[in-house]
Amino acid sequence: MVHSVLLVLHIAAGSVGLLAGPVAMAAGKHRGLHTTAGWAYQVCCAVLCASALGLVALNLSLWGFAVIAVATEASAAAGVVVRRRRRPGWLAMHVQLVLGSYVSFVTALVVVTAGGLWWVLPVALGSAGVSVTTGRVAARTRPARPARLAA
Repeated sequence: MVHSVLLVLHIAAGSVGLLAGPVAMAAGKHRGLHTTAGWAYQVCCAVLCASALGLVALNLSLWGFAVIAVATEASAAAGVVVRRRRRPGWLAMHVQLVLGSYVSFVTALVVVTAGGLWWVLPVALGSAGVSVTTGRVAARTRPARPARLAA
C-alpha cells in the first residue's frame, strides 16, 4: 500500500514537473507565468525527491536513485537560492542549476521508459543545451567594460 501511494505521487510529480519546466522556460522572465510555473516545478521536484527516497527505503537495491534524486533536488533548490540572493552572475547560475535539474527529470523518464544506454542521449543533449544557454545568458548579462582612455 505504501509503495503504491509513493509510486503514484512519484509519477504525478514527475509528469507535472516535466510539463511545468518548459512552461517556465518559455514564459517571459518576470512575475506571472514564469514564477508560477517555476514554483510548480520546484514543488514537483521536492515531491519527486521525497517519493524517490521513500521508494528507495522500501527497496534498498535502488540506492543509486536516491543519490540522483537528492542531487536533482539540490540543484533545483540551489537555483532558487541563487535567484533570491542575486549576487553578480546570479542569472546564469540560476539557469544552469534549474535546467540541470530538468535534464535529470528527462533522463529519469528515458531510463524508466526506454532503459539500457538510452539515458546517455538526454544527458549529452541536455548538458550541451544547458551549456549553450548558460553561456548566452552569461554573455548577455555580463557588465560592460569601461571604455579605455586614449593615450
